[in-house]
Amino acid sequence: MLVTNMKNNYDHASKMLQKKRDRLISGFLNKRDPLFLEHNARILDDYFRESFERSEVGPIMRINKNPYAIFALGGYGREEQCIHSDVDLLFLFEKNVPDKTEDLIKEILYPLWDIGLDVGHATRSIKECVSLSGKDLEVLTSVLDARFICGVSLLYSELMEQILKKVIIKRSDKIINRLIESNLQRHDRFGDSTNLLEPNIKEGQGGLRDYHTMLWIGRIKYNIKQPRDLEYYGCLSYDEFKILSEALSFIWEVRNRLHYIAGRKCDQLYFEYQTELANALNFRKQNGLQPVERFLSKLHSRMEVLKQQYLMFIGEQAYTKKSKLSKKLNPQTQINGLEVKRDMLNFVSSEAILDSPDLLIKIFEESARLQVPLSSEAKRLLKEFIYLIDDDFRNASFALKSFERILFAPPTTIDVLNDMLSTGFLVQFIPEFKNIVNRIQYDEYHIYPVARHSLLTVKTIKKFGMPDEDKAGNQLCGSLYKELSSKRLLLWAALFHDIGKGEPAGGHSQKGAKIVKDILKKRGFKKSDIETIIFLINEHLLLIKTASRRDLNDEGTVIACAGKIKDIERLIMLYLLTVSDSISTGPKAWNEWTSALLRNLFLTVLNILKKGELATGEAVETVNKKKEEILLSASLLQEKQKLERFFEVMSPRYLLYTSAQDILEHIRLYKKLGDTDFVWKVTRTSDSNTRVVTICAKDRPGLFSKIAGVFTLNSIDILDTQAYTWRNNIALDIFKVKPPLDQIFETERWDKAEENLKSALSDELNLTEALKEKMSPYRTIRPRTSQRPNRIVVDNESSVFFTIIEVFTYDFPGLLFSITDALFRCGLDVWISKISTKVDQVVDIFYVRDFDGQKVDSSDQVAAIKDTIAEVLPEGG
Repeated sequence: MLVTNMKNNYDHASKMLQKKRDRLISGFLNKRDPLFLEHNARILDDYFRESFERSEVGPIMRINKNPYAIFALGGYGREEQCIHSDVDLLFLFEKNVPDKTEDLIKEILYPLWDIGLDVGHATRSIKECVSLSGKDLEVLTSVLDARFICGVSLLYSELMEQILKKVIIKRSDKIINRLIESNLQRHDRFGDSTNLLEPNIKEGQGGLRDYHTMLWIGRIKYNIKQPRDLEYYGCLSYDEFKILSEALSFIWEVRNRLHYIAGRKCDQLYFEYQTELANALNFRKQNGLQPVERFLSKLHSRMEVLKQQYLMFIGEQAYTKKSKLSKKLNPQTQINGLEVKRDMLNFVSSEAILDSPDLLIKIFEESARLQVPLSSEAKRLLKEFIYLIDDDFRNASFALKSFERILFAPPTTIDVLNDMLSTGFLVQFIPEFKNIVNRIQYDEYHIYPVARHSLLTVKTIKKFGMPDEDKAGNQLCGSLYKELSSKRLLLWAALFHDIGKGEPAGGHSQKGAKIVKDILKKRGFKKSDIETIIFLINEHLLLIKTASRRDLNDEGTVIACAGKIKDIERLIMLYLLTVSDSISTGPKAWNEWTSALLRNLFLTVLNILKKGELATGEAVETVNKKKEEILLSASLLQEKQKLERFFEVMSPRYLLYTSAQDILEHIRLYKKLGDTDFVWKVTRTSDSNTRVVTICAKDRPGLFSKIAGVFTLNSIDILDTQAYTWRNNIALDIFKVKPPLDQIFETERWDKAEENLKSALSDELNLTEALKEKMSPYRTIRPRTSQRPNRIVVDNESSVFFTIIEVFTYDFPGLLFSITDALFRCGLDVWISKISTKVDQVVDIFYVRDFDGQKVDSSDQVAAIKDTIAEVLPEGG
């Protein structure tokens, strides 16, 4: 009966706790409880105290003989209890842990597990706790956060006294260095959260763990009891602590709401939660920024505050090892008003800054030259005296020369441009930069905010030619950069290439060019230099758009590109800017395929600029040489005559842009065709990452869409295509594709795909019906970052022979089949197809002609094409 009553009591207490939690969470969500973390911890305290008082097991354990207490650990100990945070406890005994402890734990904790709380616990004696704290850093930090809840309170002071004597005093320096090293390892694992679009708000750099590390170091060095003691002991100034507290308040609110939306403990801000979070926090569209972009911008800025405070804190409080290089070189500055102390650069005094404001930029220049980081005090003084950077300072020749030396400095571990950005100097020196600081591009391609991306683009360019970059496959960029005479102009263009993204609406290249023109004029740049920089900013997307969205075998496309660039030096700069911009955007924007397309376009345009436009004579000579090479493969006169008859049915475009080796392979395929509908050959590329599928078929309307449909049916992704038609009604469709996912059974997959295509061409397989089930789940789903509508562009200007159709939409299995099937229903043949990406959208480009071989240029036809394609695109796009 007594046991039943006790169970009822605990059930009642846990249900009361649940009701209190529900009320607290409701108040938090409705912005009525700014102290939610503390209050959430306190209602848990009340439960444990009540449970302790009513315990049936407790009296049996004779607390007077073996005193014990219950402590809160971790976030619960710090009173940072978020909605789904773990509840970590320590059952601490003065002597040995008695056998009845397990019954006590069941009695107190089981009701919490029943209501869904994630409760962790440890049971230790004081001796065990001290011993483990000396061996395990994680145990030590949890004890440093410990807070007494109930039991014998003297155990808390006794434990802390022994930890201090036996663990901390003996090896405080070593513990602090281990804490910092552990933090660095965590940063490597979770990344810099101030730059990531899916940041980990606890574990990443700029996350809450950085703040916790500051507290742990403060407790080890100064025995601080509460966060405010960081200010009391001079670790942070009043303003720094205030700014840090405001940043933490927002990060904690985000973390709590993230827990609530996810329905679990979650610290990774995944794309799927971001829009809902932005709406819950009442962000609204403003200045061309979506609510989610404004939310992420604020979050990044708050995490940047935390990151910088942490770096300043450990710079002053921690004990870091001197590198062998710094011991050997012992770098010293020759600039009056600056000094190097403890391997860090600082101002001699605040008076020195007032006497010589140029020190505000000289300190960065010295940091780059000496490879010595700025001290925390130097960063404080920079922020304090940043008002001295006015228009006179900005436009002074000494400031421009100093900044250019920084811009030109080799890339090293000391990232001076980033320091200029984080201290606020860069924005004060170039005010136009302000609008792109923490500016988020909400898509799955741009990893970094705009300002960070711009600085990374500069750094990427400067790394060209270094040994590591050559190993990474950027030898061409390295050799081009080494020989470039206008490095200075290229680096200015890289710094400013995306500055137009700070303006509302689109057209950032043109807007940026206009902004930069004013900046450079004020600073006295030569007219010719301004023109070059403006050109690079205006056209920094030209090469990547042309390479990824146009047929590079179309002579007109390449000549038009060369005509716009005009100059070899500008072409080289534009190519280097394009490569570095793409690399600095992220892995989804830069890969081997993109690299190859861009390199081929660059080399072709370079050849035109060196030799002039591709002359008809040169093209004829190329074709004749190719024919001679092909004829040499035939040993008998009869064979040569047959080959010559093949040349008569091949189009000039095919002969010009197809290699002799491939032409021979296509002829061999044709000879195998016989009475069948098609034959194909699947070739593995040298890097094994792609396959080339060459299909020789009897031409018919809709052939391309059926091939695309069969590939989709077999989960084979298409990367690029070329289509040629011989005059004997033979089609040669060449598809570059990703291999099937399961490459062990790749042969079987290709055999199945071949049978599917036979069935589709004989009308035994209805591809539309077969693909319906595979495609339907994706038709109504937009990507997590989708903000842009579908768009269809019909271009009759860029190509002499073809109508070019561009489709901007969101990818799903079967998209290419759906569009090409729509084109077939519009009476169009697809000759060339290119698959590209534009931020979070896929861009499918088709070179088409109607069944009579003509371009499509009437307004009615264009409208009908747009309507037919729009019907098959994802809904809501």
